[in-house]
Amino acid sequence: MLAAGREKTRDKETNVSTVRVTHINTEALELQKLYTRVAWRIVPLLFLCYILAYLNRVNIGFAKLQMQGELGFSDATYGLGAGIFFIGYFLFEVPSNLILERVGARRWIARIMITWGCLSAAMMFVTTPTTFYVLRFLLGVAEAGFFPGIILYLTYWFPVERRGRYMALFLTAIPLAGVIGSPISGAVMQLLAGHSGRSGWQWLFLMEGIPTLIMGIVVMCILDEGISSANWLNTAQKRVLIEQLQREMGSKTSHTFGEAIRNVRVWILGLVYFGIVMGLYGIGFWLPSLLKAAGVQSPIQIGWLSAVPYVVATLSMVWIGQRADARHERRWHTAVPAVVGGIGLIGSAFYGAELVPALIFLSIACIGIMGALSVFWGLPTTFLGGTAAAGGIALINSLGNLAGFVSPYLVGLVRDLTRSTTLGMHTLAICLIVSGILVVSAIPAALVNR
Repeated sequence: MLAAGREKTRDKETNVSTVRVTHINTEALELQKLYTRVAWRIVPLLFLCYILAYLNRVNIGFAKLQMQGELGFSDATYGLGAGIFFIGYFLFEVPSNLILERVGARRWIARIMITWGCLSAAMMFVTTPTTFYVLRFLLGVAEAGFFPGIILYLTYWFPVERRGRYMALFLTAIPLAGVIGSPISGAVMQLLAGHSGRSGWQWLFLMEGIPTLIMGIVVMCILDEGISSANWLNTAQKRVLIEQLQREMGSKTSHTFGEAIRNVRVWILGLVYFGIVMGLYGIGFWLPSLLKAAGVQSPIQIGWLSAVPYVVATLSMVWIGQRADARHERRWHTAVPAVVGGIGLIGSAFYGAELVPALIFLSIACIGIMGALSVFWGLPTTFLGGTAAAGGIALINSLGNLAGFVSPYLVGLVRDLTRSTTLGMHTLAICLIVSGILVVSAIPAALVNR
């Protein structure tokens, strides 16, 4: 009888454990469904906005194919104009993100998109190096705060253990901007050249500036400020999402902007991001020219071939972001792709005159650069909270985006001096490799792999 009693007790304990596990699994499933709903609501809109942002930022790479010869610009002039965008961006990045936190994401992101859409379209009126420099600088001022604002906005919705996959999905807008925008840019320049007395590159700026202005108005109308203002969520769903965010707030090491500035790891991550962006804009601003140097002359063909590296990068960066989340490991998932990107740039320079090998290595470079980018922004958001997140993310982004000035100007200057992009590509590759080494040697795993 005693043995039978013990057996019944074990059966009851087993049943209770089974009920608990079932309850936990049900809760996890419901939570995942809720986050999937949130993602479908906000990520596609942000995704489309960033596609337009990236197109307006790098369409100068396609415009160069016609405007450089038509306006008599040297490679150094082009590189300076392409890069001076990031000086304006750097100067106004932190103030812009702090304003966003104060006035709200909806109004500020809409303001950014409307002003930069107008300025991007105005690029069609460039006639001299001075107007080129001024408009590119103002474009950087107008767009400052957009990208770090979106990164900050995602932290309003997703806790750190889920953020990587959704940031990766959002950041696929960069390669997809290349997939979509490259063929469109090439077609616009070739098919509309001479229409109504305007050059193809002028039509390019107009046709890619107006949609951004329209999307800014859409953002003003439909973007939610955060969980509390989302009328498509009920009270219970809002409470669950807010609790998930509050649970991680105690683990943040910096909450004020002053703490973020004094945090040496913020500056280290700025250097890491600088190296990644050196490679990113080396590809973004010079890919059409590299393909032309490899023997492709038609803007439409250059457009389609430019899409190839971005297609493979789109697939790989989502996988890398999901893998980093699943393993709770972010340092090596940033470092290894950065090194791979550097190797790809070295190979593309070595085979610069041969189309197929150059395209393969450019694709490898894109896989590495985009993969590192997809995980990188999961690093600072693990230890920055509150105003520190707004200011720290903007500070890291502004420091990193100085590479957007250095990278195209450096490559253009080297090309003017040597008649080759080889040395410039090697320099960008070294920056990527150093970034990979720096992130694993200077950022503690216990800090960012939570």
